[in-house]
Amino acid sequence: MRTVDLIDKKKRGGNLSKKEIDFLLDGYIQGKVEDYQMSAFLMAVYFNGMSDEELLNFTINMKNSGEIIKLKSSKKFLVDKHSTGGVGDKITIILSPILASLGMGTAKLSGKGLGHTGGTIDKFESLNNFKFSQNNKELLNILNSTGIGLMGYSEKVVPLDKKIYSLRDVTATVDSIPLIASSIMSKKLAVESDIIVLDVKAGDGAFMKNISQAEELSKRMVNIGKNYGRKTIAIISEMDEPLGYNIGNSLEIIESIDSLNGNFSDDIKEVVYEIIYQILLFRKKVTSYSEAKDIIDKLIESKKPLKLLQKFLNLSGVEDNVTENVNLIKIADNKLKIISNKEGYINKISAKKIGEAAMIIGAGRSKKDDKIDYSVGIKLHKKVLDYVKKGEILAEIYYNDNAKLSESKILVEEAFLIEDFKKNSIKKTIIKVIQ
Repeated sequence: MRTVDLIDKKKRGGNLSKKEIDFLLDGYIQGKVEDYQMSAFLMAVYFNGMSDEELLNFTINMKNSGEIIKLKSSKKFLVDKHSTGGVGDKITIILSPILASLGMGTAKLSGKGLGHTGGTIDKFESLNNFKFSQNNKELLNILNSTGIGLMGYSEKVVPLDKKIYSLRDVTATVDSIPLIASSIMSKKLAVESDIIVLDVKAGDGAFMKNISQAEELSKRMVNIGKNYGRKTIAIISEMDEPLGYNIGNSLEIIESIDSLNGNFSDDIKEVVYEIIYQILLFRKKVTSYSEAKDIIDKLIESKKPLKLLQKFLNLSGVEDNVTENVNLIKIADNKLKIISNKEGYINKISAKKIGEAAMIIGAGRSKKDDKIDYSVGIKLHKKVLDYVKKGEILAEIYYNDNAKLSESKILVEEAFLIEDFKKNSIKKTIIKVIQ
C-alpha cells in the first residue's frame, strides 16, 4: 500500500477502506506520511467529501490517537454538550448545574476562545484561583461531588486532530464539512458519555454562516455518533445576534449566575430549556416540553443548581461565594456608553461585530498565544425587536485600556441596525433539532 495511491483514489472520488484510512493516519502520526502528502489528501477530501463509512473510520482513528477520558465509574447518566462557538455563549455554565440537579453529570472537555468567539475555559478562569481538573482522577472527584465534570483540552486527547488541523489552517481546508465533523466528534467520542448534545450555531457570529451549512454539519456529526453507537442530538440555534446581554468573560459568569437565579434572557432560556427537554425526552422522563419546563422552573426556584455551581467553583479553587454576591467578580471599572442616535426598532445586532469589538479591547484572542483581560467586555441594553428612543443606551463597553476603545466603539455602533419598522414580530433562537 502506498500513500500516493490513496491520495489518487480520493482525488478521483473513490472511498477509502478502514484499512486504507488506518494506513494513512497511523503513518501520518508516526511521521511516515509527509505533511505535503496529508495536505494533498485533505484537499482531495475538500473537493470530493467522504462517505459516512469513511468518515466514521476516519473519526475513530483520530479518537484512538490519544487518551480516552474514562468517567463511567461515576455511575451517573453523562451528558457531553458541545457548542460550535458563538458570541455571548454561556450555555455550558448555566446548563451543567441544572443537569446536576436532575441527577445527571456533565462530561465535557472545554476550550479557550479564539477570534470573536468566547471559550468556556476563559469564562471560568476569570474567577480568582479557578483551576480546571488536571487529570481523570480530579475530574471524577468533582464530578461525583457536584455532577459537573469539566476540564480543559489535553494535548494527550486526540493529538492527531491538532496535527491535522495545523495543516488545514494553512491549506484552506478548514471549512470542509467532513473534516469539521471528524474534528469535533473525535474529541466527543474520546470522552465517555451516554449522550452527546451538539449546539450548532448558524448566522453572522458563527462559523456556519447559513442554516444549510449548519444542517449539513449537524447531519454528518449525528451520523458519526449514531454509527459509533453513541446517542447524538444536534440542535441548530441562531447566532445572528449575541446570546444574552453580556459578552466578555467575567460579565458572562455574572449573567450565568443571574440566569440561575431565574433572570434569563429569552434566547438563553430557549436554548437551555430545549437542550434539557431533548435529554429528558430521550431518557423517557417527560413526554412534552411543558413537563420539562415545569421541572426546570421548579429547580431554578429551589436554587439547587446555583448551590451546585458554587460547590463546583469551591472544589475548583474559588474561595469567594460569587453565586451569593456577584460583586466579588472583578469587572473593569471604566465604562463607555453607546447611545442611540435615532429612534426606531432594532432589526439587527451583528454578533460578529460585537464579538470583534469585545476582542479588540482584550476580551478575546486574535492569536492563540494572546493574553486576555478577563474583566473587560460589552453589556447590551437592548436586543433585536426592542424599540429604542434617540438618546437611549444601546450598550456599554467595559474597558481598562483605552488604546483601542475608539475602534471598539465604532464596531458596536455599526452592529446595531435601527429602522422605523419592525422586520419580524416573533424571534426564535432554536431553528431545528436533528437526531
